Amino acid sequence: MPREDLAPPGVARGVARQDRPPERKLEEELVQIRKLAAITSIAAIAFAACTGGGATPSPSAASAAPPASQPAASAPASASAAATACHVGVSWPTFQEERYGLRDEPGLKGAVEKGGGTYTGNDAKLSPETQAANVEALINAGVNVLVVDAQDPQAILPSVQKAVDAGIPVIAYDREIENSKALFMTHDSVEVGRMIADAVTKAAPTGNYAIIKGDKTQTNPLFLSKGFDEVTKPLVDSGAIKIVAEENIDGWKPETAQTTMEQILTANNDNIQAVLSQNDGMATGVTAALGGNPGGKVKIGGQDADKAALNRVALGTQVVSVWKDATELGQKAGEAALELCKNPDISKVTGAVASKTTGGLDSFSLLLKPVPISKDNLQTILDAKWLTKDELCKDVPAGTVSVCG
Repeated sequence: MPREDLAPPGVARGVARQDRPPERKLEEELVQIRKLAAITSIAAIAFAACTGGGATPSPSAASAAPPASQPAASAPASASAAATACHVGVSWPTFQEERYGLRDEPGLKGAVEKGGGTYTGNDAKLSPETQAANVEALINAGVNVLVVDAQDPQAILPSVQKAVDAGIPVIAYDREIENSKALFMTHDSVEVGRMIADAVTKAAPTGNYAIIKGDKTQTNPLFLSKGFDEVTKPLVDSGAIKIVAEENIDGWKPETAQTTMEQILTANNDNIQAVLSQNDGMATGVTAALGGNPGGKVKIGGQDADKAALNRVALGTQVVSVWKDATELGQKAGEAALELCKNPDISKVTGAVASKTTGGLDSFSLLLKPVPISKDNLQTILDAKWLTKDELCKDVPAGTVSVCG
């Protein structure tokens, strides 16, 4: 089977097969996260005062954000006193993924500024060390609310603890942070996993499955895997499907996903009928490993509604992309930040519900509902103006998809 040359040379080959039952493997991963969270939380309290460094501004903030050592500029005089005092700092993990610069940041920034607040964002460039420095810079800038989309949810704990100790409310954006004072805001990732697995198993009810998971240092892959398992376990138990490979991808990188998928194909003589990918970026790598997956022979599912993935759905080379409206998530986080400026109690944020973190801490979360996008409901994504018809329907043969004509 042809391969597209997306992966860098020199990456090690040889994928180890996962033989443990998925539910046992998931529980072992949860135990390890809980242990690590407990250890790191202690370290966070002990060493919170030791972090430091300069910030890397986000694309939209690079020209407008005040220096980290300077206070933020005041909001317009017409804003209310409460809004004027609302300076929201956001630490993003990367802008290499389409969604952050195109969806999440504009939604969050727009909501804050619409409410009369001030926004400052920065970019960790996939580096936990840079993100720690960026959070330090936001704290030093005097932000009233800190929003963190953690590149490494364990490594960022000391920085988050420092903000908590300074009385700054914290929102854990899209990735859980093991701190009881952080409001976790995301889409329902377990439901996302169910939706991906449901669509793919309906398209491929029998055969060999590969599972491509996100970064093992984060908890989102565990939530997504739980959703996968709820759908696939009865099929595995009955012998209808067999999971022949299950691999985590460092940094959720598409090129690493491609290399890993190539190894899986080699190990299984190209005998793979379906792939459950935990996001669309990695699904892009999987598709490249399959030479574009002509005819949609291998049934692939992902999430995030990336433009390229939605085009693959229209082409028939990807079965589903679960749409988590990142603009809506950004807007909700911006609105929550404005509320926290007035009342720092995370339990009082509109829509927040009592919950437990993966590590077992009592906290609060706010979950939004995802929507699976398949060939049958592509009009939904067009109606939302998520992408243009030309972007969705690129290279789609006439008459094969109703919305494309």
